[in-house]
Amino acid sequence: MAPLDKRQYTARVHTIGGRDGGESHSSDGRLDMRYSLPGTTGTGINSEQLLAAGWSACLLSSIKMIAGAMKVKLPPNLAVDAEVDLCRNDGGFFLQSRIYVSLPGLQNELAQTLVDEADQLCPYSKATRGNISVAICVVTESSKTEFATSAA
Repeated sequence: MAPLDKRQYTARVHTIGGRDGGESHSSDGRLDMRYSLPGTTGTGINSEQLLAAGWSACLLSSIKMIAGAMKVKLPPNLAVDAEVDLCRNDGGFFLQSRIYVSLPGLQNELAQTLVDEADQLCPYSKATRGNISVAICVVTESSKTEFATSAA
């Protein structure tokens, strides 16, 4: 593990029971959730949803930081949609992901620059880079219909 320059935050979570009916609770009391296996009728969330939520929020914040440094005004309806797949092959389980970034009203080249820079800054992107298959796409007006169809 690389030496720490300055720790920004430490999340502390206690988990029991695992993915099938388990639960997690954070030390600060903000996180209190139950798990269900992906694709089942349970009422809990699954680990892939947590990764997608955390990654999309972090990438969106990274985009805002990069835009601020570049003095770019972002649209109010910017959004990040993340898809995380739990896959299986002969070697066992693995993850793959697709992330769609919508920056309506920005020129495609500028939007792509913001996303590329944010991907280099985002800790989730850094943690997964080279470890899982990831596709990050800037969603344009013409690709919105394609994404809506694939997300359904």
